[in-house]
Amino acid sequence: MPAATKAIPTQSFRAKVTSKGQITIPVEIRKSLGVKTGDHLRFDQQEDSFRVVRDADENPFEKWRGIGTGFPIDGKGREAIVAFFREMRGHDDFD
Repeated sequence: MPAATKAIPTQSFRAKVTSKGQITIPVEIRKSLGVKTGDHLRFDQQEDSFRVVRDADENPFEKWRGIGTGFPIDGKGREAIVAFFREMRGHDDFD
């Protein structure tokens, strides 16, 4: 006998549209989306509704920019990096 799937109750929230077309997003929705002041939202149209998602327009790699600037590498480019790591590891051309 197949197990009956239990329907998950959905919550409903309301927001009033102002004369300028603005709405206040309920706090429960802002928390669940992780939305803060200045964030952007995206409205994705589906068949008969819209889906609201937080728009991550920032570059996910931005936090890593400049991570290697603290290394004491003389020069630029691949050769300088290879020379730095060879010296750091104690590499000898005679090995």
